[in-house]
Amino acid sequence: MRCNLLYVFDNMEFGGGERVFAQIINRLSGKKYKIMVACLPTGAFVEKIKGSGAQIKSVDMRNRFNPGVILQLSSLIKREGVDIVHSQGARADFFARVAAKFAGAPVVVSTVPMPVEGFDVSPIRKLIYTAFNRFSERFVDRFMVVSDALEKMMIERHRIGPQRVVKIYNGIEEDEYCMADKEIVSRSSHFRKESGLDDDVPIIGVIGRLVWQKGFEYFIEAIPEVLNRFIDARFLVIGEGVLKDALEARHERLKLGDKLIFTGFRSDIKDVLASVDIFVIPSLIEGLPMILLEAMAMAKPIVATDIDGIKEVLYNGEAGLLVPPKDPKALSDAIIDMLIHRDKAYQMGMAARKIVKEKFGVDVMVQKVEDVYEELLQLKS
Repeated sequence: MRCNLLYVFDNMEFGGGERVFAQIINRLSGKKYKIMVACLPTGAFVEKIKGSGAQIKSVDMRNRFNPGVILQLSSLIKREGVDIVHSQGARADFFARVAAKFAGAPVVVSTVPMPVEGFDVSPIRKLIYTAFNRFSERFVDRFMVVSDALEKMMIERHRIGPQRVVKIYNGIEEDEYCMADKEIVSRSSHFRKESGLDDDVPIIGVIGRLVWQKGFEYFIEAIPEVLNRFIDARFLVIGEGVLKDALEARHERLKLGDKLIFTGFRSDIKDVLASVDIFVIPSLIEGLPMILLEAMAMAKPIVATDIDGIKEVLYNGEAGLLVPPKDPKALSDAIIDMLIHRDKAYQMGMAARKIVKEKFGVDVMVQKVEDVYEELLQLKS
């Protein structure tokens, strides 16, 4: 008999967490699992899982305080005989956990890529989120986290028993990113031609949602110093988000002109990464960013901040350069060092690729998730 599996998240944007859910859904056996997804029924995520056989159950979680969502989910869980409820995201977690409790779902799992402490919301809203989260945590059988730092936080700060927390690193389709040199050149040329950039122009880029956690303003502040040494360099900011206007205003204030390009959202991340000479992650707080693994798999020289969620993956001086957060001067110095010492940067990129191939394959990640499901089902049987 197949296991009835329900994923719950709001699907209001497509980030690393949604990417991971899509990876899992696309790889779980349809013979073993009947997969349902409660979310908004449109968008990039839905496109990613087309052909998987998963059933989309339209649930609108945009209203944070809508008890009707709990009733809708509870009814769905009962009607479909759901065996496992697996949620992600503050509002989805609360709705799914409480609904699963009411409906008597045997197994409840939550993925925590970012704790509520790191949310970019007002202090009052953060207090409300924290209270709702702490209340509903009691209904969860397993918390999946993506880094050592998150595992420690859940155990020490959230007082979750160690047996209820399991660390599963994000994984990527490494073979799709560990491309042959000819394919990398082809993808790079495609993006550069589209952007009007010659092949010999150094490109330094960041990719992600334009939100405070990503620290993109410090990347922009680092640009003038790099241009003092490499006047032909170009800088990319790829992504959309609430800070777009503020970042563009900083661009204007620094008079960077065509040296800095805002591309908006791009779906062709492999092409973009292929064109980048130095990839930068200036984040202030992270779980384990998928874009880090993608850049590592493509052997890109990486400059990143020395924070939890990054430093346990990107070994400083071996697979990339780590700098303090909120430090534009340190960022610019590291970027310049990479541009000057191209051979060293290349060796770091190759070391990063090796780490991904050995530790961060998507199939390993999916198998570990499935192991958790099977363990919990056996315990509840």
